[in-house]
Amino acid sequence: MAEAHQEGAGSGDEFDLSQFYQIFFEEAGENLDLMEQMLLNLNLETADDEELNGIFRCAHSVKGGAATFGFSDVAELTHQMESLLDRLRRHELQPNLSMVDVLLESADASRGLLARHQAGGVGESPATADLVRRISVLASGAIPAVATPAPASEQARVVEVVTQAQPGAPLTKSTRSLVIRVGPMERIEQADAIRELFRDIPGLGEIVVLPSERADTRVFGVETTSSDEDLLDLFAFHVARDRIAIGESSNQEAPSPAQGFGFFDGAPGAPGVVSYADDPPPGAPLAPLPGFGFFDGAPGAPRSEPTVGGGPALAAKAAAKPGAAPAMQPEAATIRVAISKVDQLINLVGELVITQAMLAQNSRALDPALYQQLLTGLTDLDRNTRDLQESVMSIRMIPMSIVFSRFPRMLRDLAGKLGKKVEFVTQGEATELDKGLVEKITDPLTHLVRNSCDHGIEMPAERLAAGKPETGTITLSAAHQGGSIVIEVRDDGRGMSRAKILAKARERGLDVSDQMSDADVWQLIFAPGFSTAEVVTDVSGRGVGMDVVKKNIAALNGTVEIDSAEGYGMKVSVRLPLTLAIMDGMSVGVGEEVYILPLSSVVESFQVKADAVSTVGQGSQLVKVRDEYMPVIELEKVFQIPRFDFEKSSDIMVVIESDGGRVALLVDELLGQQQVVVKNLESNYRKVPNVSGATILGDGKVALILDTGALVRRSRH
Repeated sequence: MAEAHQEGAGSGDEFDLSQFYQIFFEEAGENLDLMEQMLLNLNLETADDEELNGIFRCAHSVKGGAATFGFSDVAELTHQMESLLDRLRRHELQPNLSMVDVLLESADASRGLLARHQAGGVGESPATADLVRRISVLASGAIPAVATPAPASEQARVVEVVTQAQPGAPLTKSTRSLVIRVGPMERIEQADAIRELFRDIPGLGEIVVLPSERADTRVFGVETTSSDEDLLDLFAFHVARDRIAIGESSNQEAPSPAQGFGFFDGAPGAPGVVSYADDPPPGAPLAPLPGFGFFDGAPGAPRSEPTVGGGPALAAKAAAKPGAAPAMQPEAATIRVAISKVDQLINLVGELVITQAMLAQNSRALDPALYQQLLTGLTDLDRNTRDLQESVMSIRMIPMSIVFSRFPRMLRDLAGKLGKKVEFVTQGEATELDKGLVEKITDPLTHLVRNSCDHGIEMPAERLAAGKPETGTITLSAAHQGGSIVIEVRDDGRGMSRAKILAKARERGLDVSDQMSDADVWQLIFAPGFSTAEVVTDVSGRGVGMDVVKKNIAALNGTVEIDSAEGYGMKVSVRLPLTLAIMDGMSVGVGEEVYILPLSSVVESFQVKADAVSTVGQGSQLVKVRDEYMPVIELEKVFQIPRFDFEKSSDIMVVIESDGGRVALLVDELLGQQQVVVKNLESNYRKVPNVSGATILGDGKVALILDTGALVRRSRH
């Protein structure tokens, strides 16, 4: 089963996800900043749904990205934050100051965790166990008790007991010696995170690493007063509970803390132990045992400044003291520039291209012998202008392959967690999109792909029973259609159940009826908080996802359409207007006007005779092309183009295809193919029917880019 899975989604291992880390760190930082601002502005008495949903979406976005890149500690902390925020937005709990405090502290801890990941694992990892416990208490509806710190003398006494205990003496009467086996694991860092818990949580106990017979397994010797259940609950934030085995140890299996407990290289009785500190020089006092730490002013506490290798617990405490050096923040490796500035730069380059074309046209009549130097300079200007135009355009344009490559690893991990076999297929990787557009659709696409894997693809046994191959297929495609960008997420899973959706909608009090069309029923899943999942997991079931998809796409003036067949699969189509893109186009002339057709929509062109066109009811025209009749659209009439050459008649047809339909456009002439830069006509002028954008031709004229999808829909009506 695992082998088949690796053949599918596992093929994503060839992608280097680290190239996307910086984008994630920047987006996560922005989400955490926004969440902090919204929490600070939250009115606890009159908090509305939009405020709480906004905070929830911030945490959810950070969790989704962290899970995609394998930053499990960030994903787990934000998942706990989600649980509390989910109950708040469902009005099951009333927000209070304690909740705001713990969420703000959790946001700070998330920043620290992200900073450590960005630094390649260098630096101290913020302790999150106490935050998780407080969040759990608040999410349960209980009021957490405020812990009273012990007197400094009592704290010092505990440290003295530990450091002065005789070999083999217990820490307290209830201290237990355990052997804990963790594995098998996909990432060995999961076990290292468990070891760090003992360093970060004072009083939890002591831990050493024992020899292990397997590379994907860690064995620990532990001295602790905690129960097995408490340890399992704590470890489960890093490793699945079924991969943790806890057993009582004999003296031979686990060395005691007083025997050195392996915190220094060469400690007696601790073979294979990982040391936390360097060996102290002869005569120097021993460093404190990590996990207990010293308190300011405690007897016997060292006065020296903590170092990275010699006292992680002290370093964490020193960073928390007033006046200490600020915590490490994610360091930006890129410069964020406002989209408006890039647009202005592109527009200026366009003006430069027009000016260069005008100079080239006016210089054609010059004598090369007399104006050799001038013509050479114009040639250099032409070359440099082209290079500049390509460079400026490349700032905003990235291929869809960059976006698609984020998902194979995510699907591999997700399918493995769910016990499913999934093959990931991509189409249209070379389609170039505006960078600003890609940034905004990445999160919705993540939701759609995860939903397909979680809700759509069935378990292997269920697929075999239904006569399907046990490996499901998820397809992600992108293409230019009719001046729009269409991104589709398809799966061959179970599809959606019309009856189940209607039942859930009635349960939520929505106005539905059995006479609703399928398209209207599918739209119900976009309602905020709507979910048909039976169990809430870290993958889905909270009713967040599809509402976020629609909200983000609507903000881009786009649409989301769903087509589903129960038992056969589901397709989600996201259609976005072109804001900025480079595409190949075909120029056609009608009268004195020039129009651009997206080359991807052009099927063929041919010359037609007048008697080949038939007129049917209400003046509609049809043309027969190889035994197939298709509608005819006269661009001259659609755009009401004045004609000064009255003897001229359109006799060339261009067949275009879009939205599964074909039409024949009647034009005067074909001017050729060229690469065009799409300009947004709506933002510069107004929305024009049947037009998706505009471009500037070499002679400085403006040519409209036709919306082939709108023209096909026009012929149907």
